[in-house]
Amino acid sequence: VQLVESGGGSVQSGGSLTLSCSASGYTDSGNVMAWFRQAPGKEREGVATMDSGGGGTYYADSVKGRFTVSKDDAKNTLYLHMNSLKPEDSAMYYCAADSRSQLCTSVYNVPYYSYSGQGTQVTVS
Repeated sequence: VQLVESGGGSVQSGGSLTLSCSASGYTDSGNVMAWFRQAPGKEREGVATMDSGGGGTYYADSVKGRFTVSKDDAKNTLYLHMNSLKPEDSAMYYCAADSRSQLCTSVYNVPYYSYSGQGTQVTVS
């Protein structure tokens, strides 16, 4: 499984960004997907998860109401729509995937996902 993130950049506080994660190499479509972030000197923080059907999404309290995860199965792409960005949202953002559906129900499981990409940097000033 290969995951490639894009869409990061620098934005002012209150601004918006949409991150994309292009996925390939799946043997089936039953993977759960997620986003996590890591700021310098801090641990990985699960941000959002989505089940394989796209109907179940879960968010960290720190982003609830501001971030939305979505996917386009035809393009094998996962998105993270980020609004009302704050300086504390600055971090490297990573896409993750795993075949274990039970991991989807909590953002705290994201560090245990089997696959992740190289990340895309988001800086909010």
